[in-house]
Amino acid sequence: MNEAETRAEHIDPALKAAGWGVVEGSRIHREYPITLGRIEGNGRRAKPVIADYVLVYRNTKLAVVEAKAWDE
Repeated sequence: MNEAETRAEHIDPALKAAGWGVVEGSRIHREYPITLGRIEGNGRRAKPVIADYVLVYRNTKLAVVEAKAWDE
């Protein structure tokens, strides 16, 4: 099972069952750019990476979910 199938068959239903994107104030950002929190000098941050999911509740980012192929 590849990553897209893992998302569609396992992660998306689990997030919905937990209320994400259903409960008022909760949102799911998909393919969301984040940085790893490092400051590299002169106030510059590290190059962003793409998170598969960022879970947001009332405009506060609470969690990052990284999807992988089922067999990885």
